[in-house]
Amino acid sequence: MRRIIMECNENLIQYLSWWFIIGGVAYLLRQTRTHTPYGRYVSSDGTPGWTCPAKLAWFLQELPSFLVPVFLLLTTVPKPGLGKEMLVWTFCLHYFQRTFIYSLLTRGRPSPCYIVFSAVVFCSVNGFLQGHYMLHCATYSDEWPSDIRLGTGLLMFFVGMAINIHSDHILRNLRKSGEVVYKIPKGGMFEYVSGANFFGEILEWCGYAVATWSLPTFSFALFTLCSIGPRAYHHHRYYQEKFEDYPRSRKAVIPFVL
Repeated sequence: MRRIIMECNENLIQYLSWWFIIGGVAYLLRQTRTHTPYGRYVSSDGTPGWTCPAKLAWFLQELPSFLVPVFLLLTTVPKPGLGKEMLVWTFCLHYFQRTFIYSLLTRGRPSPCYIVFSAVVFCSVNGFLQGHYMLHCATYSDEWPSDIRLGTGLLMFFVGMAINIHSDHILRNLRKSGEVVYKIPKGGMFEYVSGANFFGEILEWCGYAVATWSLPTFSFALFTLCSIGPRAYHHHRYYQEKFEDYPRSRKAVIPFVL
């Protein structure tokens, strides 16, 4: 594989990071008025527009966030150092699971093609942003491996990933194959929040932002919070309206808080 010598493009890093921050806040405001047509919010007649099977949709839209940083990692010279490589592989670990495991197991409904396309574009840009920054721009002192931010952030990341995977497992097993009825999720973090899977992913990327302590990772964590936080709220409201016996002590996305 051809090696690539790439210099840090600080202006591009700043531009993309702020684009994520502003775009995330704008998306949050949009979702206070409506919700994205995915999953249970896609009408039964298949509108709007063309749809893509759930397994294929998740595979296609998550794949760039894995492939792009891996490509940068394998082709970058000189080598960025073990610590930064480890952080890039940590980022890729999440998307390996989402691309090659979650996509095969999901029982979700078809997703509108324009949402899949938008996700492919976002994941491609984000994969480049996170990979390029970490491999070509990030600098850390010799004391960073013992810094509390690194240890705390990685702990948050792996706890969040475990919550996310376990919550997805609970959701998949709520219904038998072929069933379309919705049921109340129970167990794990679902005892505390309606969007336990969303809470896990938010915790992951907040932890990654703490571990890397950078604007690009902070912007992605904020975008994640702004994009899937409202989904947890919409699910919470849906459960409360649909099920009279839905536990009133559960919050939407942040245990005991929100």
